[in-house]
Amino acid sequence: MAESIECVVIGAGVVGLAVARAMAAAGLETIVLEQEDRIGTSTSSRNSEVIHAGLHYRPGSLKAQLCVRGKLLLYDYCQERGIGYSRCGKLIVATGEDELPDLERIMATAAANGVTDLEMLERAAALEVEPELDCVAALLSPSTGIVDSHALMLSLQGDLERSGGAVAVESPVVGGAVTDQGILLEVGADDRFELAAQRVVNCAGLGAATVAKALDGLPATAVPATYMAKGNYFSLDRRPPFRHLIYPVPHRYALGVHLTLDLAGRAKFGPDMEWVNDIDYTVDPGRSPQFYDAIRRYWPGLPDDSLSPDYAGIRPKLQGPGDEPRDFLIDGPDAHGVAGLVNLYGIESPGLTACLAIADYVCRRYQLTPSASSSTAISPSSIR
Repeated sequence: MAESIECVVIGAGVVGLAVARAMAAAGLETIVLEQEDRIGTSTSSRNSEVIHAGLHYRPGSLKAQLCVRGKLLLYDYCQERGIGYSRCGKLIVATGEDELPDLERIMATAAANGVTDLEMLERAAALEVEPELDCVAALLSPSTGIVDSHALMLSLQGDLERSGGAVAVESPVVGGAVTDQGILLEVGADDRFELAAQRVVNCAGLGAATVAKALDGLPATAVPATYMAKGNYFSLDRRPPFRHLIYPVPHRYALGVHLTLDLAGRAKFGPDMEWVNDIDYTVDPGRSPQFYDAIRRYWPGLPDDSLSPDYAGIRPKLQGPGDEPRDFLIDGPDAHGVAGLVNLYGIESPGLTACLAIADYVCRRYQLTPSASSSTAISPSSIR
């Protein structure tokens, strides 16, 4: 006979943990089911660890709203809990006159998203801030930062457990069915068991569509096509001469190979963009020439033989190669007809920044009061 529980969250990445924390804090008996042997092993631990300001996302989109709101929540949360972070700021650099209109466009988009602290720097001012740069102008974003993502996830897990919730690792969801009593989940690889839940939040990241397709009773037409974009990172073998994050002007599909600092001041570069069909986190050393070329556009002094393959991450995308970028997709019963089920698809960047805002947003979908609510919280009305 199946065990019953009020809420199941599938996936123990940063978003799943934040959602579970919020659901448990709202008074629901909550468990997180994670297929791996520990939390946050996929997208959540394989990114730049950047707290994004909300500069690039289409105004009015979920990415824009949840990023800007989530940034504020995340800085406050890290400060309160003693989680390592730095509001180091970033420079978006134009390396040619032809890119100056892009900086103006970014500033306008940021303002439309409610980000009003950007500063346009002419070449001399930019070089005064970062003397090793080569650019014709730059945008300074002082509210961009970095965070210790692992410490953040451990803190979210701790909050969940203090509210009576739990994380079950090595517990993959392999099937399920929609019933009159709720959603029945089949869990486990070898020793399988059934779990009946009133509410299920699918935060499985790269596996979200696979999990959704395994639920008998969820229309197949409600599950979007998903794609995987691999981002490779290379590390610098010496202390970098920069105090800020350095970003090139973004292109249509990604933010480009940028310089990110960690909390110890070490530098890594990435991600690039590589469409893949399988999950493979190996970094090919043969990709280094294109990294040198991209980096030297804004840092011509990058020494030879100073980059080493570091790590790779894979982002869940709702668009394939050549398609227009798409927004986060958070589907509730209005979209698919299954009571109690919310599916999160395409939660890539800025998912880390937005995790607490996403959690509040999902709570409101269930008409629950989120723990971090305020008058500026985002309405769930646009969840389909």
